[in-house]
Amino acid sequence: MKISKFDIHILETGYVSLDGGAMFGVVPKTLWSRTNPPDELNRIILAMRLLLIRYENRIIITDTGVGKKMNEKLSNIYNVDHSKYDLLSGLKKAGVSAEQITDVLLTHLHFDHVGGSTYYNVNDELKLTFPNATYHVQKKHWQWALNPSEKDGASFIKVNFQPIQEFDHLNLIDGPGELFPGMELLIFNGHTTAMQVPKISDGKQTLFYCADLFPTASHIPLPYIMGYDIQPMSTLEEKKHILPQALDEEWILLFEHDPYNIAGKVQLTDKGYRLGQSVDII
Repeated sequence: MKISKFDIHILETGYVSLDGGAMFGVVPKTLWSRTNPPDELNRIILAMRLLLIRYENRIIITDTGVGKKMNEKLSNIYNVDHSKYDLLSGLKKAGVSAEQITDVLLTHLHFDHVGGSTYYNVNDELKLTFPNATYHVQKKHWQWALNPSEKDGASFIKVNFQPIQEFDHLNLIDGPGELFPGMELLIFNGHTTAMQVPKISDGKQTLFYCADLFPTASHIPLPYIMGYDIQPMSTLEEKKHILPQALDEEWILLFEHDPYNIAGKVQLTDKGYRLGQSVDII
């Protein structure tokens, strides 16, 4: 997909599985299981889908997936699956090396979004996966990740992101605005403090990388809010603000976690907002 000077491609990096009840909050299992069937442990499969963007002399990725540093216990809990996709093989398939990545836009620092940013080498040394890249993070979110609450502390694993600062590759951004001309960062606080979500637009076509505002297409309806969100009522208000604009301007929503739907547009039905037309990102 081409939008303005941005050449946009999909990068699949594998799957994790999280508790379906936690993923859908107060919504009954009889409803969410229709579109997201759980396994015997009540977990639903989630993709870790990134954008690979070429822009002028830059190669940008959005988030980095879960990575491969998890111990066996955690890998089993989250059912980490790299049997079909992983970050580096996906880059290789796209004809890009880790060394060529110039920018990593991290929506937030939960382990399934930032884990691929670092790795252990053969000497068991912690290194940056993208040694020549600038990693862009919201300042308020960085501060939160270093001192999270008891509710969300387990989502922040510091070996995933602290080396970014230690190796002096961290760019802290203070609030919304353009990262590059045509790529605007919108800020949301319901899921976690200062999650930044890129919106790429040329005035005619708009791509919105949903991150964990709409982790799957099933989360488009207003009440479908994750139990993981630290401020669920803020999430509700953020959805109420974004969805009418996405509908009116026919935004393409790119779902980071949906294993069945990659991208689509919003429609308004007699039951509220829903996924409408699917869109291929070619």
